[in-house]
Amino acid sequence: MIAAACLTFAGVLLPVWVRDRTAWPYFFFSLMAVATTGFVFCDLWMIHAQTPEEFGTALRWVHVPVWLLLVSLVPFVRVYLNAGRPWLAWGGIGLRTISLLLDFTTGQNLNYKAVTELRRIPFLGESVSVPVGVPNPWMLVGQLGALLVLIYVADASLTAWRRGNRRTALRVGGMLAVMLIAALVQAALLFWGVIEAPVTIKLFYAGFIVLIGYEVSREVLRSSQLVHELRESEQRMNLAADAANLGIWVREFARSDFWASDKWRELFGFAPTEALDQERLLMRLHPDDRDAVRQTLAKAAVDGGEYASEFRLMLPDGRIRWIAAQGRVDLDTGHRPIRMRGVCSDCSARKQAEQELLQLQHDIVHAGRVSVMGQFASALAHEINQPLGAILRNAEAASILLQAPSPDLDEIRAIVADILADDQRAGAVIDRMRALLRRRHIDMQPLDVGELLGDVAALSRPDAAARQVSLALEIADDVPPVLGDRVHLQQVLLNLISNGMDSIDEAGRKVRRIAVTAVPAVRDGARAVEIAVSDNGLGIPAERLEQVFGSFFTTKPTGMGMGLSISRTLVETHGGRLWAENLDGGGARLRFTLPVAMEVAAA
Repeated sequence: MIAAACLTFAGVLLPVWVRDRTAWPYFFFSLMAVATTGFVFCDLWMIHAQTPEEFGTALRWVHVPVWLLLVSLVPFVRVYLNAGRPWLAWGGIGLRTISLLLDFTTGQNLNYKAVTELRRIPFLGESVSVPVGVPNPWMLVGQLGALLVLIYVADASLTAWRRGNRRTALRVGGMLAVMLIAALVQAALLFWGVIEAPVTIKLFYAGFIVLIGYEVSREVLRSSQLVHELRESEQRMNLAADAANLGIWVREFARSDFWASDKWRELFGFAPTEALDQERLLMRLHPDDRDAVRQTLAKAAVDGGEYASEFRLMLPDGRIRWIAAQGRVDLDTGHRPIRMRGVCSDCSARKQAEQELLQLQHDIVHAGRVSVMGQFASALAHEINQPLGAILRNAEAASILLQAPSPDLDEIRAIVADILADDQRAGAVIDRMRALLRRRHIDMQPLDVGELLGDVAALSRPDAAARQVSLALEIADDVPPVLGDRVHLQQVLLNLISNGMDSIDEAGRKVRRIAVTAVPAVRDGARAVEIAVSDNGLGIPAERLEQVFGSFFTTKPTGMGMGLSISRTLVETHGGRLWAENLDGGGARLRFTLPVAMEVAAA
């Protein structure tokens, strides 16, 4: 009956380990149950032995299941209680292994050099065999090994108790220690000839197999309940995920399993029963996004932790769908990936809104450039009229010279050269206006600061001259090139210069001056260039130094309140910062930074 119970435990718990190779306690307990079964059969062989030789042979073979039992017990305690000193474990296993070798090489068996006779005594209603013989002193090796295993179990139980796992420490570790003590004491008394009794150690071994089996079976039952609760939780999670339009997926690295919820399959365009793996997932992505997502997943599998990504899908019907994905990778103690989990959602509507917002920003920026050029229109028209008027006068003079019988060709050549120069002058003005007004996206290029400020000055000077404002450029010799979009930075500078001239007009200064400076600077530990536009106008009230950059904030009766807001947005897009300050002698200075082209390239 004891053997049947042990085999039943092994038959129930071993398949659990087969399905889940991480459930090592079930595996080691199954070995212990099988070993106890072998011990029971050998014990029956001994008590029914008819000759000393038969008893000695049975006693020799009983040490094989005893060795398997103790060798399985040590790792069981280790994984079940998560405690135990390794040196005690290896010491006990080593001595028991040595004793098993001595069992087959010294005397009749490990316990007796020779069994000289058998005595028959009544036990539980039947006559059983009891040995009489010469004890084998090598038996001490096996008993010392068993003692080390006992100390190992007691130490592990005490450690688990101190950690707060008292119930398991008491029921498993404590009962194991008690059973081992009882078995060790009886074996010592019996085989050293202190008492004369049948070998009943199997009762102790079977006892702790039953007790441990009870505890482990309770865990199996609890695991079954947890599976049921997990299924209910999964159903609730799926309902919540479906309500939030979220798709969930899990990849198990060890088993190469790839599971995905129905909503995830719907988002990615996979059939409910279609087999999944990472490569099939990646092939569903837009070709331009595929490598980036592959690198993100590979990096997450190496480093562990969380990841996030946004990418486009190429659905089977040809549609494009934007997906926002985030998840986590779990690593084992060896920093190897165990599991990758993620959640995905359709973010196409948000991406569409972002594109529309970006287009709106481009439109507003373009409108700002048109507005700036509108403020400079009359002055620019005057600047264009000057070369056009010169061209007209030179053309009239050339026409008169050509009517003469002998035209002066050298004079005509000089007139034509003047016409070409004036034409180029007018063309340069028109080209600068066309470049500024063209609707375009940001195109980052290395820019020479002196050349950039020179072009802005050329566009601004006609209006400055009309307003009787002097415009001065002060550029340090060691100013490096910056990384930026020429037209957008021109728009920023024209906005700042125009606002400065408006402030000077309101102040009614006799000396009317705007200075544009550029010097090297450092921002956030990186090299940069600081450009400042200073005027001697009214200045800005202290409480409005930050407010002036808000959208639709203006102090002008006909202003839109978008110039400085657009300028700050453009500067921040370039990786810089724009701010305002007042000057001690009156007026204001607006300063902004731009990253150095070489610094950005190096980063």
